[in-house]
Order: sequence, then C-alpha cells, then structure tokens
Amino acid sequence: MKFRLLLIIVKCLNKVHATLLIHDLILTPAFEKSRGFFISNPFEISGILDSPTNQKGYHQVKEFIRIASGQGFWGDLPNAPINQVRKGPIDYLVMDYLAEVTMSIMQKQRMRNPEWGYARDFVGVVEQVLPEITNEGIKVISNAGGVNPLACKDEILKIAKGKGYTNLRVAVVDNDDILSQIDDLVSDGHLLKNMDDGEPITTVKDQLLSANIYFGCRAVVKALEEGADVIITGRVTDTGLTLAPMIYEFGWDFGDYDKMAVGTIAGHIIECGAQVSGGNFTDWQKVEDFTDIGFPIIEAYPNGEFFVTKHEGTGGLVSEMTVKEQLLYEIGDPKEYITPDVIADFTTVQLEDAGVDRVKVTGIKGYPETPTYKVSASFTDGYKLSATLVYSWPDALAKAVKGAEILESRAQALGLEFEEFNKEYLGYNGTTEAPVDQKALDTEFDEIQMRISVSGQKKADLDRFGMEIAPLILTGPSGVTGFAGGRPKASEIVAYWPALLEKKAVKPRVTIFKID
Repeated sequence: MKFRLLLIIVKCLNKVHATLLIHDLILTPAFEKSRGFFISNPFEISGILDSPTNQKGYHQVKEFIRIASGQGFWGDLPNAPINQVRKGPIDYLVMDYLAEVTMSIMQKQRMRNPEWGYARDFVGVVEQVLPEITNEGIKVISNAGGVNPLACKDEILKIAKGKGYTNLRVAVVDNDDILSQIDDLVSDGHLLKNMDDGEPITTVKDQLLSANIYFGCRAVVKALEEGADVIITGRVTDTGLTLAPMIYEFGWDFGDYDKMAVGTIAGHIIECGAQVSGGNFTDWQKVEDFTDIGFPIIEAYPNGEFFVTKHEGTGGLVSEMTVKEQLLYEIGDPKEYITPDVIADFTTVQLEDAGVDRVKVTGIKGYPETPTYKVSASFTDGYKLSATLVYSWPDALAKAVKGAEILESRAQALGLEFEEFNKEYLGYNGTTEAPVDQKALDTEFDEIQMRISVSGQKKADLDRFGMEIAPLILTGPSGVTGFAGGRPKASEIVAYWPALLEKKAVKPRVTIFKID
C-alpha cells in the first residue's frame, strides 16, 4: 500500500515545486511518535529528492569531530563565525543567538514587519560561508530563527540561489512558539504556572509578548539525519545545538544519559562563545591578545571524552580556569543541570590541561530527563526610564545626592506616580550599592555620575519626569556635565515568566527545504 501511494505521488511531482524530502511522507506514525517530533506535511512538492546518504546508520563514524562556537549571543563579534570556518578545520559551526529577552524583542520586530523576527545577522554569516558549506561539508546549526525561522530560511535560500548554489538543504525546527496556543493549553489543564510564585499564566495573558518552549536536541538530530546543511531553529536549548552533532556522528543512544550529559556539558562550555576562551575571565591579565580572540571549539570523541580548544594562532586563552569559570555560569544546582535531553551532574566533571590552549574533559555522569519542557514567556509589566548627569569636584557626591533629591521632590510636587525611584552614584556605589553616609559625603571624588531610574504603570508620568532632567543643569547644584542624547523617554519593561509544560502536549516540527 505504501509503495502504491508513493507511485501516485511520483506521478504528480512534476507539476509543483519541491520543498521536502519525499521519504518524509512515508515515515510511520509510530516512528514519529517514538522519536518525540513530527515531520511537517509538504505544501509544495515537485520531484523526488535523493535520500541523504549520511543518515544515521549509513555514514561512517568519524574518529572525532570539531564543533566550533561562532556566537555567544545576538550581537557578538561579527567576524567570529567567519574566523571559525576559515582559520582552521571544523565540522560544525554552532551559533547561539537567543536569550530570554531576545524572544520578546524578536516578537516585537515581527509585529512591525512579518518578514522579521529572527537574527538577521545570521543570514550574512551563512552567505559568507556558503563555499565552505558546499565544498568542505561544514554544517551550520543555530537558533537564529527566533520567532520566525521560516522567514530566515526564505532569505538564506534566496541568497544561495542568487549565488548559484543548487544543492543546499536547509532544515527548519519549529513549533516551539506557543503564544497562539495559550488558551487551548490552559483549557486542556496546562496552567503554565510561574515557577517562582505559582500564579497561572492567565494572570498576564493579555500582556504576553512571547511564549516559547525550550526544545532539546532530538529534532536537530533528525534534521542532520535528513541531510540538512544548515539548520535553523526557534527556541532550542543552547546545549542541544552542540549535543545533536555528537549523537548524529557517533550513533549515541538517547537513553545513554552519560553520553547525553557529555554533549550537554560540552554545549554549556561553548554556549557563551569567547567567555570560555579568555573573555570575561577573572585573571584577564593572563590573556595576551584580546583583539583577535579565538572562539572555542569542542573536539569530541565517540567514547564521550572531549577537549576544549581554539584555532592555533588566535588570541584568547583556554585553560582549566577559563573552563571552570564557564562551567559555573548559570547552572543552579551543579548536581542537577536540567535540560530537555538529560539531567547533567556537573560535580562529576574532570578537567586536565592537555597542552597549550587545550583542556581535556572526562568523567561526566547524567540521569534521565524530566517529563516536562521549560517554557520561557515574556510580558509587558509597565514602563521604565533612566537618566544620568555627571557632577564634578568639589563635593561631587554631595552635589549628585542633592540633585537626585531635587528630582524626587519635583516629581512628588507634580503628582507623578512611580512604583520605584532608584538612585545610584557611579564612582561611589555603582556596583556595591553602599548607602551614602556622612563619611562618603566628606570624601572628595573627582567626579560622580548620578543615575536615576524610575518605573511605573503610567507611561505619561514617566515621560513627564524625563522633562525634568535637563532643567536640573541650571536649576540645581553646579558642575554638571555628561548630558547628551536628548530628553529621555519611557520604554516598556519586559518581565520574565518561567513555566513548565508536559512534553506530551507539544512536539517539535522538522521541515527540510531545498532550492527550487
């Protein structure tokens, strides 16, 4: 029956355009369900595309693979991914563009322009490395798709076609965006309670800007099995981007939790880009070259060992201490680093210097994954406004304090309503938040920057307060400088809503596209 269906499909293929691999159509429901994702139905098909020869089980297991980090966040060094591709051998280029607040920013962009909503910088990166993707077989994996991975895919295919590339396969991993499904999920009993206070998401439903599931590596592995050269995802975990190539290349089983933890911790180590290769390092004086800082590379082996390194001849530093600092970054309980793929035990990690800019990582243990996905939602929670003025010697701190008092008094006289009125004095307590006492007021500082931040639900009140900043220059203490950029305006506060959702409630979607 399946064969007859395929023949019928084949006869129709010449009349429409191809976007999906035909063998996706004949995957059995049981297979799809067991793997925890589904292949999207084709909306245009015009020809049978050759089945990929590098599917899991059909490609030769490599001795090792090199997975290079090209971005640690949206806005990281623009030349970093290009350098990773061209300054030495790599097999995979992975790029992390998403933070919690990034999703809400992208959602706003998409509301202004339906063709936006993804990291548009990523398209330029792919354009520059198309020769290496085609000629050297380097695969690119990134969550740059944000809230609009299909639009990102469209732009990449358009550019590749314009440059004469005809065999590029681009995979989109999506269905993480559940913003439009909130009502249905709540009706089905998924209250998406805030992990901090237990409140259901319905309390902020009308203020929601974004709501995305953190998918794991499985859909990315599927995309690799389907022969994708470039994989664009929505909200896939940072660690999953690195774990997926290891599973695909080495044939690891999803139930081998030690191996899953290996790839997860490797992904955690390089997810912040150069933060593990000398950037933001406590002993920064030991880093000889920040100008040409090398981004990190994971050299991974089938037995679960891996090395953290970087391209020879680049700046920065990879050492036990740089790796240890990154290991401690944003982990919570080190024995239970929870991802959709595994619970990794960071206390089992063993590090060993293995040469210049080369650290060996072994001993990692992992435990079964949880039955839930984490949901990262954001919502508008009022407005904020910040402004600064710099006061010079003499009595710099005393003048700054007086200036802040004047602004607060004038706001009260105007009847402006704020939820918070925060005063900071950079040069004295900008990092320590120490209270201002008489000893501090008697201390002479060359200069102090007064920073005022206010928040509240009434945008008009905040904007009216912004009109009071510049007048303080001539109606308050003397010696003011540093005012520039015009009158400050209120901007939205984007608040974070973390929640959990049962995995059975939603599945990631994998779609393979090629150039027409």
